[in-house]
Amino acid sequence: MSGQNNQLLKLLGVGFGIAVTVGGTIGTGILRKPGPIAGLIGDPWIILLLWLAVGIYALLGVLCAIELAVSMPQAGAWYVYARRAFGNYIGFVTGITSWLGTVAALGFGAYTMSEYIALLLPSIEPFIPTISVILLIVLTTFHLTGTKSAGKSQEVLAIIKALGLLVFVAVCLIYGQNPTAQHIQATVERTTMPITILGVIGALQAIFYTFDGWHTATYFTEENTDPAKTIPRSMITGVLLIVVIYLLVNGAILYVLPQEILAGSKLAAADAISYLFGDQWSVIITLFLMLSILGIVNAQIMFAPRVIFSMSRDKLFFGQITRVNRLGTPHIATAITSILAILLILSGKDTCAILSDIATFFFVMSYIAGYAALIRMRYKEPNMERPFKAPWFPMLPYFLILISVLFLVGAVYSDMNSSKYALIFLAISYPLFRWVEKINEKN
Repeated sequence: MSGQNNQLLKLLGVGFGIAVTVGGTIGTGILRKPGPIAGLIGDPWIILLLWLAVGIYALLGVLCAIELAVSMPQAGAWYVYARRAFGNYIGFVTGITSWLGTVAALGFGAYTMSEYIALLLPSIEPFIPTISVILLIVLTTFHLTGTKSAGKSQEVLAIIKALGLLVFVAVCLIYGQNPTAQHIQATVERTTMPITILGVIGALQAIFYTFDGWHTATYFTEENTDPAKTIPRSMITGVLLIVVIYLLVNGAILYVLPQEILAGSKLAAADAISYLFGDQWSVIITLFLMLSILGIVNAQIMFAPRVIFSMSRDKLFFGQITRVNRLGTPHIATAITSILAILLILSGKDTCAILSDIATFFFVMSYIAGYAALIRMRYKEPNMERPFKAPWFPMLPYFLILISVLFLVGAVYSDMNSSKYALIFLAISYPLFRWVEKINEKN
């Protein structure tokens, strides 16, 4: 296919699929969330069980996403499936919320990375917003050089990220009995902290946030050289790697840090290294955090434009966004995505933080739309070619819908401030949809 015909290029394979799954999922969450989770759940074994439970949810979700991706191999992921199953309006809501959620996460990620740079170079702290903007401009310019180079960069960053976390685990396990760590044994014992429903919901919210991205490879199905073969292998392998890495990292942190320190930690991985070797060594974790954030921002700036590119192709977004340069990059969609993320950064960190909280709500809504689309499409188009079929149909998608809905109810109950903005957007989504339709009708 030729980019000059506004078509995406088939350049991606298994390696990229695994890399974008790992790189699009593992970010700052695994290094930051263990502390707040320990503050909510006192029992190390329950903590690990919750991480495993969400990991199983992601793996089961992948089995459904693979069927959708290989039977409808188009850019845009959840948007494509929702539109095909339920029509333009549901597709529009799914697509626009998926895109906006990622844009918010992109802006917040760039800002957070700049904050870590400022930790290493305190003199630049007043310029954090400027550095964030420059970072996005540089990444956007790089991605305009083509899908192939962007894909290779994602593979390299994912390898560095995975190896870095495994080294962290090894260091914690080898040096965890260091004489300076006097209370380590207490971390593997049950605590007397009562476990509450709200505590479990809060912990699950944090873990869901950390796992989000397990479906990232589906955004690139249209650009895959052989999606029927490579998408199942790359997504299942990627998610299994993520689950193993997350469990190992949590186990290492729980092994090293006493409960009273971990429960108050905002950056558990750095605190674990500081606890073992002294504060001067925490700079290593800061550097790794920057690389980790770079990997996830790199993935987001690559997959988010595919959503509005696909929506524009279906006349559910604005005109010229369907353009693709000769190297396979949807360059206008990429530029618009970055510009909006930059505007969010310039509006202030608090705006980015609020929107990143709302993003989790939107992401889970997208999952629900995808699982429902799987059920709908099995009955609506029974003769559709399905190179891969999700097992245990229809119980599996119904089960995942139930779990996702329960999570959303819990999220709304426990974080009404963020959830109300998501609900307000849903209320105005139909007038917005009709407005976009009218603009496209005139053109």
